[in-house]
Amino acid sequence: MDIRQLTYFIEVAKHKSFTKAALALHVTQPTLSKMVRNLEEEMEVTLFDRSSRQIELTDAGAVVFEQAQKIVVSLDDLTASLYDVMNLKKGKIKIGLPPVISTLFFPTIIAEFQKAYPEVTVMLAEDGAKKVEQKVLEGEVDLGFVMLPVDEEKFDVVPFVHEEIKLLVHESHPLAHRETIDLIECKDDPFLLLSKEFTLNGRTIEFCLSEGFTPKIAYESSQWDFIVGMVEKNLGITLMPKLICERSKNGPFKTLSLTNTFPWVLGIISAKNRYLPYTSRSFISLIKDLPKV
Repeated sequence: MDIRQLTYFIEVAKHKSFTKAALALHVTQPTLSKMVRNLEEEMEVTLFDRSSRQIELTDAGAVVFEQAQKIVVSLDDLTASLYDVMNLKKGKIKIGLPPVISTLFFPTIIAEFQKAYPEVTVMLAEDGAKKVEQKVLEGEVDLGFVMLPVDEEKFDVVPFVHEEIKLLVHESHPLAHRETIDLIECKDDPFLLLSKEFTLNGRTIEFCLSEGFTPKIAYESSQWDFIVGMVEKNLGITLMPKLICERSKNGPFKTLSLTNTFPWVLGIISAKNRYLPYTSRSFISLIKDLPKV
């Protein structure tokens, strides 16, 4: 058994497909199938049930999958630890973050980090917060920026931004002349939300329910600027962090405060009980030293 066999097996288990796993690994499907077969023969167990169109892990496969992930993570940690010793202040850092965060904060953050560590390559993976959390847990990225709270039994958390959620409406909206409203006054309006992979989607729906109504969702999008553009065309209203609302102040918009609201708190997360490379620790230190928003 070697680490490549385990890596290939893990990828097949995640995708539930040899074809998709082969594409992800950039290898041919026959090569991938042979590696998994060799692993099965070596361990004398069947890892996958191949009887249906979508392959599934057998009971033995589920056990191997859980342990194989731990082995691969441990080896990655060992490699990172040795790299730190031999290449202090060099290397790369992989960061997962939602597009909203990348647009609002990252140009400044990256500029400061690259100034301090010019030989470190910063790689960004843009995804919704839920996917970012999963990528951090699986080791696909070193750090993630997400909306808090998260499960602190799984993650170490450094709070980064604390913003108030505001209501963004078109200037012709019947309530646009008001400074503060109760959200239930908008119960009949069409709502524009970030898509479901973003934490703000679920928080918005939960908040509306707590205010006494179920929001009528007209559109969902993964791009906040698209949502703002829809408000500009008077196609609905949206709940957004104050910073985004302020960016829209030159258009035909009105930002309203809410009698009751909820916070938009961002944090940088890393997986608990995993080795944190020097570059990641340095990045977190930089975040801690930046002025809090």
